[in-house]
Amino acid sequence: MQALWMVLGALLFATMGLCVKIASAWFTSAELVFYRGLIGIVFLWLLARNLRVPLGTHYPGMHAWRSLIGVVSLGAWFYAIAHLPLATAITLNYMSSVWIAAFLVGGALLAWVPVPGRDGKIARPPLQGTLILTVLAGFAGVVLMLKPSVGGSQGFAGLLGLLSGLTAAFAYMQVVALSRAGEPEARTVFYFAVGSAVAGGLVAAIEGFTPFSEWTFAHAIWLLPVGVLAAGGQLCMTRAYATATSESGTLLVANLQYSGIVFAAFYGVVLFGDRIDVLGWTGMALIIGSGIAATFLRQRSLPKAPAEEH
Repeated sequence: MQALWMVLGALLFATMGLCVKIASAWFTSAELVFYRGLIGIVFLWLLARNLRVPLGTHYPGMHAWRSLIGVVSLGAWFYAIAHLPLATAITLNYMSSVWIAAFLVGGALLAWVPVPGRDGKIARPPLQGTLILTVLAGFAGVVLMLKPSVGGSQGFAGLLGLLSGLTAAFAYMQVVALSRAGEPEARTVFYFAVGSAVAGGLVAAIEGFTPFSEWTFAHAIWLLPVGVLAAGGQLCMTRAYATATSESGTLLVANLQYSGIVFAAFYGVVLFGDRIDVLGWTGMALIIGSGIAATFLRQRSLPKAPAEEH
């Protein structure tokens, strides 16, 4: 069942990306971040109330930092979805797993102190070669994906797509810290929704909200699933991790999140007529493979870590 929960979560996140791309024709990225946060606040407040999880926290600063980094990641990702092929934008965001592995193992390398062993030789830090191969494979995949699909006008969107993956990794590290501090995931995601509504609303107010007079039902109907699908995807992923009772089960669940890239590619090809050539598919496969390897490395360093958001 945990595998089915994760695949369903990945499908919901990919479908959220589809709704974001459609809604981007009428709303700015900041507006979409605002409405996702606003809808998420209501949904997650009801969930927390149902689970009897109090929303008061002793760590407001940690939640504020997680929300700030998360909102930057979310805004960059929504912009990339609006201006890039759907599969490309979503795959770039999934690079967060590679960044997380680089942070975890890279931090261990920086903290490593060379101490001679009994034979007089200095032991080398573990996993260095694996780390290098994982990161190189991930970025090789990025190059292959962006080269066939990103033109000059889309270069900035490609950079923001990469930024969304990088900042998502920072945000996830903060989620891990909050989890270790004893914060329930429902509370953490609720405050992220609050941060999204506040930050997205401020930026949208500066840029200028789309006037209600220009709205139609066909436009507004796409805003609701952006928030609901995001919350539902997170709940499915959390459920998948909670029901995985072994290390192998947890690794299976974590790796199945990459099925979201397949769903996004299907949406892009069928609904938007996106054309992905051999180099594009190869790059996507490299990123998925490096992400799986990165997930394995992360699981060894952070067992029982919370689910990622996308």
